[in-house]
Amino acid sequence: MPADPSPRPFFEPATALPPTGRPAAGLLAELDALRAGDAPTRGGRTFAYVYDPGRPEVDDLAAAAYRAFATVNGLDPTVFPSVARLENEVVGAVASVLGAPGAQGTFTSGGTESILLAVKTARDHARAERGVRQPELVLPSTAHAAFHKAAHYLGVEPVVVPVDPVTYRAVASDLTAAITDRTVLVVASAPSYAHGVLDPVAEIAAGAAERGVLCHVDACIGGWFLPFLARAGRPVEPFGLSVPGVTSLSVDLHKYGYADKGASVVLYRDAELRRHQYFAHAGWPGYPVVNPTAQGTKPGGLLAQAWAVLRHLGEDGYTELARRVAGAAGEVLAGLRATEGVRVLGEPAGSLVAFTVTDAADAPDLSLVLHTADEMRARGWYLQPQLSHAGLPPNLHLTLTPATAGQVGALLTDLTDALSAARALAPATVDPALRELAAALDPDALTPEEVAGFLAFAGLAGDGAQGLPTRMAPVLALLDALPPRLKERLLAEFVGSLFRV
Repeated sequence: MPADPSPRPFFEPATALPPTGRPAAGLLAELDALRAGDAPTRGGRTFAYVYDPGRPEVDDLAAAAYRAFATVNGLDPTVFPSVARLENEVVGAVASVLGAPGAQGTFTSGGTESILLAVKTARDHARAERGVRQPELVLPSTAHAAFHKAAHYLGVEPVVVPVDPVTYRAVASDLTAAITDRTVLVVASAPSYAHGVLDPVAEIAAGAAERGVLCHVDACIGGWFLPFLARAGRPVEPFGLSVPGVTSLSVDLHKYGYADKGASVVLYRDAELRRHQYFAHAGWPGYPVVNPTAQGTKPGGLLAQAWAVLRHLGEDGYTELARRVAGAAGEVLAGLRATEGVRVLGEPAGSLVAFTVTDAADAPDLSLVLHTADEMRARGWYLQPQLSHAGLPPNLHLTLTPATAGQVGALLTDLTDALSAARALAPATVDPALRELAAALDPDALTPEEVAGFLAFAGLAGDGAQGLPTRMAPVLALLDALPPRLKERLLAEFVGSLFRV
């Protein structure tokens, strides 16, 4: 095969279509080079965003199943009946684990789409059944940001209710008290992403039912883990559609289902409720449009690979993987709780752990949290920093997977070293004058030049991915000090700077 005629330095952008085609081998080599700069997705050292079953054949199966259906368009199951067959079997499997008699659902592209569809369904149901025209969404402060995104897109006002500051769980009575005649949906998490704790789903759902309001359980991260954890003999509070008052639920199969991104399911108590999710339009001269999801064209490959992985692992496989995660979680928690200056937040329900780092007075210390994250990254680990919010402390988040089981000893050893190194560093602080300036700024009135200047000051110069600082503690300390709306504006501008075309 001839050599690739147009090799390019790593990270040099190629924004123009090449005048002549390039050989496949060179293109694949370039993709491999790009991947080399990413955090590893396998091996148990990246504790966010990826879910490693520790079984390479699962990856191979998912890739082969995707290839078999890569050209299939899920837009029209009357043309591609295989799509309806696969979706019925995937949703049926989820309903058998998390549903109740009569439950109906849809395969989606991920948790955000599942949540958006659940909020749309609740909005349209309340409009049709109760005449609600100014809808509200009641949710705990720990509910996933996807609910705020859905509310923004769909014209629904979020009503945020603080959680218990000790347990980090939603307070059912407070959520119920926030319900009004405009409320279309109440939210519970199973578990919440930030702290990994399970909200009191039964109490929240009962309060919503008393007021005649729908209740959605966000089980995107725990929905396909907690049931198999229970099957492995661990105590798990009920949270699925069998709980009275729960009317919809979302579960991601690309998390603890170990399918590739993106694969999720949204379930409803019955078909009558699910019909409010659908969009249909016949008022144009083209083909009649019926879209169950936000997507029109849907890649059949994602559905096929999720179907294949579910059937390959089966109940016994998922139970054993849940048992491995639980074992790793037990070791991690024991190690963290035995480490001086570390405090685990709340009582983790299973696979997610959040811990803060404390100062000499046993108070959470933002600088130590952020320096520890940097030190761990220098040692080859990614622990996700989470900033303080509404009185909740800054912390480091761990998403544990089966691959963690072989890494716990090394993780805890490196964490001890990282903590010592972090305590020896100068604190990551923010100039008080800058805090005062930031508090007085109107984020929506800032000019592009002012935003660029602020980003440059923060160490985010907008030079693309290669412009990121090697240590994020100073940047995150500044972000932690900013008012939320200003923080959102700057982060949106920064991410926009990474996509320069």
